[in-house]
Amino acid sequence: MARPFLTAAWRDLLLLNWKAERSLLEPHVPEGTELDSWKGDCYVSLVGFRFLDLAVKGLPAVGHRDFPEINLRFYVRREVAGEVRRGVVFICELTPHRIVEWVARTVYNEPYKTLPMRGEVNEEQTQYALQQAGQWQGMAAHPAGDWHEPAEEARETFLIEHYWGYNLQSNGDTMEYEVTHPTWRTRPAQLARFDLDVESLYGPQWADVLTSEPDAVVLAEGSEVTVFSGIRI
Repeated sequence: MARPFLTAAWRDLLLLNWKAERSLLEPHVPEGTELDSWKGDCYVSLVGFRFLDLAVKGLPAVGHRDFPEINLRFYVRREVAGEVRRGVVFICELTPHRIVEWVARTVYNEPYKTLPMRGEVNEEQTQYALQQAGQWQGMAAHPAGDWHEPAEEARETFLIEHYWGYNLQSNGDTMEYEVTHPTWRTRPAQLARFDLDVESLYGPQWADVLTSEPDAVVLAEGSEVTVFSGIRI
């Protein structure tokens, strides 16, 4: 049985979501998984959120408990004994704390980078920003509807309700880890800012997709989460 590795709260999520060609994503699909889709379309998402109350193996991460992150991810699935496990794969995860990067890279081989970051959440706007080459840049959205629990078949559900993570290890193996949390409420949103230097952050291959208008902008409340120790599949 996998044991809890990390507990925290992921709050005030802002998701910018784009349809993406399979050819862009397939080189990053870990062995043993396959691309997941919603109504035939694959998606890539930029997700900003507040990472709060971090504890590793039950020990509070003193001095590094509360911080923003911005992650670039896409969606995969794996079938195990008739159970479909829907998960995410991260292309890049950005944190303001180098120790968080070190732990994530060491334990899970997750693609973390460290940059100065900040977040601001209020009733009128949710915003996450980072600093590159002395310039602040980021993403922000205004709420455009009420909080609700999305229907099972809704696109919002596809984008937020994933309870597995997958990544490629240095020897070519795939690691699978479980993430548990309650169902999250969402609300539609309107893009207010997006000036991330996509090419320098993620590479030129992502520029065409991530510099176009997002196909969906979603806010999610978030909740407490538990991330379990990974296993190689």
